[in-house]
Amino acid sequence: MKTAENKRLEKEYLSRINKVIDYIEINIDKQFSLEELASVASFSKYHFHRIFYGVTGETPFNFIQRLRLERAASLLSIPSNESITEIAYRSGFTDISIFSRNFKLRFEKSPTQFRKEKNSNLSQLLSNTQQKQNRASMYFCFESQTIKWRTKMKLNKSVEVKELPKMTVAYIRHTGPYKGDEKLFERLWNKLFTWAGPRGLLKQPGLKSMVFYHDDLHITPEDKLRMSVSISVPPDTPVDGEIGKMEIEGGKYVIARFEVNAQQFGEAWGWVYSQWLPSSGYQPDDKLAFEMYTEEPKNGIFPVDICVPVKPL
Repeated sequence: MKTAENKRLEKEYLSRINKVIDYIEINIDKQFSLEELASVASFSKYHFHRIFYGVTGETPFNFIQRLRLERAASLLSIPSNESITEIAYRSGFTDISIFSRNFKLRFEKSPTQFRKEKNSNLSQLLSNTQQKQNRASMYFCFESQTIKWRTKMKLNKSVEVKELPKMTVAYIRHTGPYKGDEKLFERLWNKLFTWAGPRGLLKQPGLKSMVFYHDDLHITPEDKLRMSVSISVPPDTPVDGEIGKMEIEGGKYVIARFEVNAQQFGEAWGWVYSQWLPSSGYQPDDKLAFEMYTEEPKNGIFPVDICVPVKPL
């Protein structure tokens, strides 16, 4: 049986490795050394490799390589004006031939074939009659002096593109399957609120509750999917153990408001990517997408803002 001290040490190791993972994700287009990553984790470079593998089940190199390939695959899945070479460099590869070879090993298709198939599938989806009815139409809102979108998609309530400020969030991270698992989300929220409540963090003005999705549900293996249940906190908030902290870049986001039950989140996310984005004049930017909650759920219905970072196409 694990003692309280064993559990505390496990949480401390997880916290330090999560710091490294956050650092890698933010700087995925850069090259890393083992010494650099060990320093971020505050571990000796002689032991960091084994500790990282023990916590994640992957070596640091394999983790970085997988993340880069999945980032590239996700970017190739969305129509854009970027070349395959540009996407490879943006995903952290410095040699296009090495990228192409590793991409084919991972996905059993060349980057060109992969992009062609994904774009062809999207075109078929967009040509579907029902999907056409769900597309958004643009209009100028005189009250807010911004462009907004109207939609007949039943779950969607509003869509607009806004500038969001930089935020600091405290999180609890889960790695593994999560789709439609209400009990998992409930456990994670309860843990986070139990930590935040006694520290007065739930009484902050403008408190935001968010769920960040670090990986593409359609590309990353289910057992490797990472998701962080989070709340906004002051930048100087101390964290430890399984509670981590990360900074979320400000910038331009599409904010799509939905009212969904626990099984309809995937449909809402799918609509943003397959219907709104292709007709919006925008493409996803290199930042985390997330769900933001500003109202309590009622009768099993969740009001949620799906927030996707965007930039001009």
